[in-house]
Amino acid sequence: MALKQRFTIETNFSMASMTDVIFLLLIFFMITSTIVTPNAIQVALPRAQQQAQVKPITRVTIDKDLNYYVAHGNDTERQVTFEEITPFLQQAYNVDPGIFVALYADETVPYREIVQILDIANQNQFNMVLMTRPN
Repeated sequence: MALKQRFTIETNFSMASMTDVIFLLLIFFMITSTIVTPNAIQVALPRAQQQAQVKPITRVTIDKDLNYYVAHGNDTERQVTFEEITPFLQQAYNVDPGIFVALYADETVPYREIVQILDIANQNQFNMVLMTRPN
C-alpha cells in the first residue's frame, strides 16, 4: 500500500533576513570606523623655552539694543556712541601698536553693524578678532 505524503518540502530559501543582518553589520562598521582615530603618525612637537606674555585685548561689544561698549585690558566696559569708537581704538593703538581688538556682538545684531566696526579696524590696520561669548 502506497502512502501519499501530505506535506511537500519547499526547496526555496528566503534571503530577506540575511540582507537585514548584512545592512546592520555595514552600519555598525561604518559608525565604529569613524569613531576610531588611527595614531599612525607620531609627531614630537617642540616645547617653548619661555612663556609668552598675553597682551591685553581691547574689547568692543554690541548688545541686542545696538548699544556700543568699549574696554581695554581688565577695565570695565563703558558705553560709548559709534563715533567715539574710532578715537578710543586710536588711543589704545598709540599706547600699544600690537593690540588685538575683540568684537563681541549679540546674535541679533545686524551684520551691517558688525561690518562697520570691521571697517574701522581695517582702515586703521588693527588686529581684529571676532569673538563669541559662552552661554
